[in-house]
Amino acid sequence: MNKTGFNIRVYGLVVNHKNEILLTDEYRLNQQMTKFPGGGLELGEGTLDCLRREFMEEMNQPIEIEQHFYTTDFYQKGWFYENMQLISIYYKVKLIEPLMFKLSEKPFDFNIDSPNPQSFRFVALDQISPNDLTFPIDKVVLRMLKQT
Repeated sequence: MNKTGFNIRVYGLVVNHKNEILLTDEYRLNQQMTKFPGGGLELGEGTLDCLRREFMEEMNQPIEIEQHFYTTDFYQKGWFYENMQLISIYYKVKLIEPLMFKLSEKPFDFNIDSPNPQSFRFVALDQISPNDLTFPIDKVVLRMLKQT
């Protein structure tokens, strides 16, 4: 697929009472990836609606959006498509109890042949490294999050 233009992504940063960050491990486009939960903005959708939709689609999880955290402020080439500029928007998010999705203890805790190969886990902020994340912009955001 040869797309040109902008790819706008919206992500939720969920830090629990143990100071752990929620990550998603996924298998998409023939690649394993570890990232923050969220996804692509659809035409006609606002960023907050996108984030609520993504959490419901991926986790069946209602959320409370607490505040904007960061929007990409430098050029980031799209990861999967040529001629695509990535713009990522991050919000601090709170999960509305009870949790509606399964938490895993280990990375990539799914069957790669399942219809939606994805799992979720909390990782202590003081133990996670930017190198544990797949995408360059997530690495920047993790560094920023650790400084707050």
